[in-house]
Amino acid sequence: MSDDGARRPLKIRDVKIVNTFARYLSGKQITPNQISVTSILFAALAAVCFFCFACYGHWWLLILAGLMIQCRLLCNLFDGMVAVEGGKKTNSGELFNDIPDRIADPLILVAAGYAIHVVSFGAELGWCAGLLAVMTAYIRTLSASIGAPVDFKGPMAKQHRMAVLTIACVLTAVEILVQGTDYALLAALIVIVLGAVVTCIRRAVSAYRFLEA
Repeated sequence: MSDDGARRPLKIRDVKIVNTFARYLSGKQITPNQISVTSILFAALAAVCFFCFACYGHWWLLILAGLMIQCRLLCNLFDGMVAVEGGKKTNSGELFNDIPDRIADPLILVAAGYAIHVVSFGAELGWCAGLLAVMTAYIRTLSASIGAPVDFKGPMAKQHRMAVLTIACVLTAVEILVQGTDYALLAALIVIVLGAVVTCIRRAVSAYRFLEA
Protein backbone atom coordinates (compact mmCIF):
# COMPACT_ATOMS: atom_id res chain seq x y z
CA MET A 1 0.00 0.00 0.00
CA SER A 2 1.43 3.30 -1.01
CA ASP A 3 -0.04 5.55 1.68
CA ASP A 4 -2.47 5.69 4.57
CA GLY A 5 -5.16 7.23 2.37
CA ALA A 6 -5.27 4.04 0.32
CA ARG A 7 -5.73 1.82 3.38
CA ARG A 8 -9.01 0.58 4.74
CA PRO A 9 -9.63 2.41 8.05
CA LEU A 10 -9.64 -0.21 10.82
CA LYS A 11 -9.72 0.60 14.53
CA ILE A 12 -8.38 -2.85 15.36
CA ARG A 13 -4.93 -1.71 14.19
CA ASP A 14 -4.70 0.32 17.41
CA VAL A 15 -5.28 -2.70 19.66
CA LYS A 16 -2.13 -3.49 21.64
CA ILE A 17 -2.10 -7.26 21.10
CA VAL A 18 -2.61 -6.75 17.36
CA ASN A 19 0.33 -4.36 17.20
CA THR A 20 2.46 -6.75 19.23
CA PHE A 21 1.76 -9.67 16.89
CA ALA A 22 2.33 -7.48 13.83
CA ARG A 23 5.76 -6.52 15.19
CA TYR A 24 6.47 -10.20 15.82
CA LEU A 25 5.64 -11.06 12.21
CA SER A 26 7.70 -8.12 10.98
CA GLY A 27 10.72 -9.53 12.79
CA LYS A 28 10.45 -12.89 11.01
CA GLN A 29 11.38 -13.87 7.47
CA ILE A 30 7.78 -13.38 6.41
CA THR A 31 6.75 -10.94 3.70
CA PRO A 32 3.43 -9.09 3.44
CA ASN A 33 2.90 -10.74 0.05
CA GLN A 34 3.18 -14.21 1.60
CA ILE A 35 0.57 -13.26 4.21
CA SER A 36 -1.73 -11.96 1.47
CA VAL A 37 -1.51 -15.20 -0.49
CA THR A 38 -2.15 -17.21 2.69
CA SER A 39 -5.55 -15.50 2.91
CA ILE A 40 -6.58 -17.46 -0.21
CA LEU A 41 -5.75 -20.70 1.60
CA PHE A 42 -8.04 -19.83 4.51
CA ALA A 43 -10.79 -18.76 2.08
CA ALA A 44 -10.44 -22.10 0.29
CA LEU A 45 -10.69 -23.95 3.61
CA ALA A 46 -13.84 -21.99 4.46
CA ALA A 47 -15.25 -22.95 1.06
CA VAL A 48 -14.44 -26.62 1.68
CA CYS A 49 -16.28 -26.42 5.01
CA PHE A 50 -19.35 -24.97 3.29
CA PHE A 51 -19.32 -27.61 0.55
CA CYS A 52 -18.91 -30.38 3.13
CA PHE A 53 -21.82 -28.92 5.09
CA ALA A 54 -23.88 -28.99 1.89
CA CYS A 55 -23.18 -32.72 1.62
CA TYR A 56 -23.25 -33.88 5.24
CA GLY A 57 -25.05 -31.18 7.25
CA HIS A 58 -22.78 -31.32 10.31
CA TRP A 59 -23.23 -28.12 12.37
CA TRP A 60 -19.59 -27.92 13.42
CA LEU A 61 -18.54 -27.43 9.81
CA LEU A 62 -20.21 -24.03 9.93
CA ILE A 63 -18.27 -23.07 13.05
CA LEU A 64 -15.08 -24.13 11.31
CA ALA A 65 -16.06 -22.12 8.22
CA GLY A 66 -16.58 -19.03 10.37
CA LEU A 67 -13.19 -19.55 11.99
CA MET A 68 -11.51 -19.82 8.57
CA ILE A 69 -13.25 -16.62 7.44
CA GLN A 70 -11.84 -14.79 10.43
CA CYS A 71 -8.37 -16.21 9.75
CA ARG A 72 -8.67 -14.86 6.21
CA LEU A 73 -9.50 -11.41 7.64
CA LEU A 74 -6.53 -11.59 10.01
CA CYS A 75 -4.27 -12.19 7.00
CA ASN A 76 -5.83 -9.12 5.38
CA LEU A 77 -5.09 -7.16 8.53
CA PHE A 78 -1.53 -8.28 9.12
CA ASP A 79 -0.30 -8.07 5.52
CA GLY A 80 -0.91 -4.33 5.59
CA MET A 81 0.52 -3.84 9.07
CA VAL A 82 3.69 -5.79 8.26
CA ALA A 83 4.02 -3.81 5.02
CA VAL A 84 3.45 -0.32 6.43
CA GLU A 85 4.20 -0.37 10.15
CA GLY A 86 6.79 -3.11 9.68
CA GLY A 87 8.51 -1.29 6.83
CA LYS A 88 8.30 -4.22 4.40
CA LYS A 89 6.41 -2.57 1.54
CA THR A 90 7.26 -3.79 -1.95
CA ASN A 91 6.57 -2.32 -5.37
CA SER A 92 4.28 -5.26 -6.16
CA GLY A 93 2.46 -5.00 -2.85
CA GLU A 94 -0.73 -3.54 -4.32
CA LEU A 95 -1.11 -6.57 -6.58
CA PHE A 96 -0.78 -8.96 -3.65
CA ASN A 97 -3.03 -6.76 -1.53
CA ASP A 98 -5.89 -6.77 -4.02
CA ILE A 99 -5.83 -9.90 -6.19
CA PRO A 100 -6.10 -12.43 -3.31
CA ASP A 101 -9.21 -10.61 -2.07
CA ARG A 102 -10.82 -10.90 -5.50
CA ILE A 103 -10.27 -14.65 -5.28
CA ALA A 104 -11.16 -15.11 -1.61
CA ASP A 105 -14.50 -13.27 -1.61
CA PRO A 106 -16.15 -15.33 -4.39
CA LEU A 107 -14.69 -18.56 -2.99
CA ILE A 108 -16.36 -17.99 0.35
CA LEU A 109 -19.64 -16.46 -0.82
CA VAL A 110 -20.31 -18.88 -3.68
CA ALA A 111 -19.59 -21.86 -1.43
CA ALA A 112 -21.91 -20.43 1.23
CA GLY A 113 -24.67 -20.34 -1.37
CA TYR A 114 -24.24 -24.03 -2.13
CA ALA A 115 -24.48 -24.75 1.62
CA ILE A 116 -28.07 -23.51 1.78
CA HIS A 117 -30.65 -26.31 1.90
CA VAL A 118 -33.93 -24.52 2.64
CA VAL A 119 -34.37 -23.03 -0.86
CA SER A 120 -33.51 -24.22 -4.36
CA PHE A 121 -31.77 -20.99 -5.42
CA GLY A 122 -29.00 -20.95 -2.82
CA ALA A 123 -26.25 -21.52 -5.40
CA GLU A 124 -27.52 -18.66 -7.57
CA LEU A 125 -27.67 -16.41 -4.53
CA GLY A 126 -24.08 -17.31 -3.66
CA TRP A 127 -22.86 -16.55 -7.18
CA CYS A 128 -24.71 -13.24 -7.11
CA ALA A 129 -23.08 -12.34 -3.77
CA GLY A 130 -19.64 -13.32 -5.06
CA LEU A 131 -19.94 -11.27 -8.24
CA LEU A 132 -21.27 -8.23 -6.40
CA ALA A 133 -18.40 -8.46 -3.91
CA VAL A 134 -15.96 -8.24 -6.82
CA MET A 135 -18.01 -5.38 -8.28
CA THR A 136 -17.74 -3.30 -5.10
CA ALA A 137 -13.96 -3.56 -5.29
CA TYR A 138 -13.92 -2.89 -9.04
CA ILE A 139 -15.81 0.38 -8.60
CA ARG A 140 -13.44 1.41 -5.80
CA THR A 141 -10.27 0.70 -7.78
CA LEU A 142 -11.65 2.13 -11.04
CA SER A 143 -12.73 5.32 -9.30
CA ALA A 144 -9.31 5.72 -7.67
CA SER A 145 -7.54 5.08 -11.00
CA ILE A 146 -9.33 8.02 -12.64
CA GLY A 147 -8.74 10.47 -9.83
CA ALA A 148 -11.48 9.97 -7.24
CA PRO A 149 -10.64 9.30 -3.58
CA VAL A 150 -10.26 5.69 -2.46
CA ASP A 151 -13.69 4.78 -1.13
CA PHE A 152 -14.20 1.98 1.40
CA LYS A 153 -17.75 2.89 2.41
CA GLY A 154 -20.40 0.21 2.90
CA PRO A 155 -22.92 -0.93 3.94
CA MET A 156 -21.34 -4.14 2.59
CA ALA A 157 -17.63 -3.53 2.33
CA LYS A 158 -15.39 -6.58 2.76
CA GLN A 159 -15.26 -6.57 6.55
CA HIS A 160 -19.04 -6.11 6.74
CA ARG A 161 -19.70 -9.03 4.37
CA MET A 162 -17.42 -11.33 6.30
CA ALA A 163 -18.84 -10.23 9.67
CA VAL A 164 -22.40 -10.95 8.53
CA LEU A 165 -21.39 -14.34 7.15
CA THR A 166 -19.41 -15.31 10.26
CA ILE A 167 -22.34 -14.45 12.53
CA ALA A 168 -24.63 -16.39 10.19
CA CYS A 169 -22.36 -19.44 10.48
CA VAL A 170 -22.73 -19.44 14.27
CA LEU A 171 -26.49 -18.79 14.18
CA THR A 172 -27.04 -21.46 11.54
CA ALA A 173 -25.03 -24.00 13.54
CA VAL A 174 -27.37 -23.36 16.47
CA GLU A 175 -30.37 -23.48 14.14
CA ILE A 176 -29.24 -26.86 12.77
CA LEU A 177 -29.03 -28.27 16.28
CA VAL A 178 -32.43 -26.89 17.30
CA GLN A 179 -34.60 -27.41 14.23
CA GLY A 180 -32.44 -28.65 11.37
CA THR A 181 -32.84 -25.62 9.06
CA ASP A 182 -30.42 -22.99 7.72
CA TYR A 183 -32.57 -19.88 7.31
CA ALA A 184 -29.91 -17.72 9.01
CA LEU A 185 -27.42 -18.50 6.26
CA LEU A 186 -30.04 -17.71 3.62
CA ALA A 187 -30.90 -14.41 5.32
CA ALA A 188 -27.21 -13.49 5.54
CA LEU A 189 -26.64 -13.97 1.82
CA ILE A 190 -29.73 -11.94 0.98
CA VAL A 191 -28.49 -9.13 3.22
CA ILE A 192 -25.04 -9.32 1.61
CA VAL A 193 -26.50 -9.18 -1.92
CA LEU A 194 -28.78 -6.23 -1.17
CA GLY A 195 -26.10 -4.43 0.82
CA ALA A 196 -23.52 -4.95 -1.93
CA VAL A 197 -25.89 -3.42 -4.49
CA VAL A 198 -26.28 -0.35 -2.25
CA THR A 199 -22.49 -0.23 -1.74
CA CYS A 200 -21.85 -0.29 -5.49
CA ILE A 201 -24.33 2.54 -6.04
CA ARG A 202 -22.95 4.66 -3.19
CA ARG A 203 -19.36 4.29 -4.33
CA ALA A 204 -20.20 5.01 -7.97
CA VAL A 205 -22.28 8.07 -7.06
CA SER A 206 -19.55 9.39 -4.74
CA ALA A 207 -16.93 9.04 -7.48
CA TYR A 208 -19.21 10.66 -10.05
CA ARG A 209 -19.92 13.65 -7.82
CA PHE A 210 -16.23 14.13 -7.00
CA LEU A 211 -15.10 13.89 -10.64
CA GLU A 212 -17.84 16.21 -11.89
CA ALA A 213 -17.45 18.78 -9.11
